[in-house]
Amino acid sequence: MVQLRRAAVAGTWYPRDRAALARDVERYVGDADVDPLPCPKALISPHAGLMYSGPVAAFGFKLARNTKYRTLVLVGPSHFVPFAGVSIWPRGAWETPFGPVAIDTELAAAIANGSATVIEHPVAHGREHSLEMQMPFIAHLLPGTRIVPLVMGHQTRATAEALGDAIADAIAARTSEAHGDVLLVASSDLSHYEDARTATSMDDVVLRHVEALDADGLMQALERDPRHACGGGPIVAVLRAARTLGAAHARVLKYGDSGDVSGDKSSVVGYLSAAVW
Repeated sequence: MVQLRRAAVAGTWYPRDRAALARDVERYVGDADVDPLPCPKALISPHAGLMYSGPVAAFGFKLARNTKYRTLVLVGPSHFVPFAGVSIWPRGAWETPFGPVAIDTELAAAIANGSATVIEHPVAHGREHSLEMQMPFIAHLLPGTRIVPLVMGHQTRATAEALGDAIADAIAARTSEAHGDVLLVASSDLSHYEDARTATSMDDVVLRHVEALDADGLMQALERDPRHACGGGPIVAVLRAARTLGAAHARVLKYGDSGDVSGDKSSVVGYLSAAVW
């Protein structure tokens, strides 16, 4: 039986209508001025409502748009369900306004077999928006790609490192011809509800560690103050995996905050789009 994960925030956080969603995605991508870079091995992408985070997320997905990826491994935080470990959606498909996006069951199984940290806990995916907010870009800009959805519960060092290692090992075990056809995506917003000046200072900590490909340094910063990013653990896991798989460079493509859209800079959420190659 095909296991279809139903869209939880279509019609609220982004348009449910296919044509309207396509117009929004194309507008954000068209407005994203991205310098040419090598094909990324990983992206860091925000996950707020599309009108807020879409203009920032578009930078990373525009860079990835013309690459023939077979699979995207998506790692995001659990906002609603507290649990230990990482919940994988291992089979079936995810619903989107552009049609279902299939799971890469082979790679999902390899990642799950690589660490006891990775478990099946479907309830963690039910209301969760962190991965779903990547799907409008994936389904529209990268049609035919498959996904491996992973939602991280408690964002401990042990969990982030174990997941990063399991992802890297599973990808490295593929044939050499398939090494470059997987894109990792860490879904995370940055600081929440600070004024824009404070947010920029807090968020700069994450930006500096990302550009240095410093997963351990970022984990240390998050252990001191987890307010730096709601998906800090997923970022650490993806940076660790990408570096193990040979990535040597990273660049912040776009930084912004919710006040860029709302006009209210007194209480903002920070957004980052970054590429790793």
